Amino acid sequence: MKLMNIGFGNCVNVDRIVAIVSPDSAPIKRIVQGSKEKGTLIDATHGRKSKAVILTDTDNVILSYLQPETLKSRLQDEEGEEASER
Repeated sequence: MKLMNIGFGNCVNVDRIVAIVSPDSAPIKRIVQGSKEKGTLIDATHGRKSKAVILTDTDNVILSYLQPETLKSRLQDEEGEEASER
């Protein structure tokens, strides 16, 4: 299991990530709102503005204050480390 830091010491299992998206579009806002109502929203922003939404295969939605590009580069770094270990 590989973990990726999403800010403030919070980590996500990279094997569970389906998508990392910007929270600005209306469909993503509906997904976040629906997740909040279902109780599957994880807010890892520590009160800051959400800049990325992480969608997982377990129907959890995770909010991060980091930019999607930053999370993407961290995800690629994690995958690169995993490939070099093989």
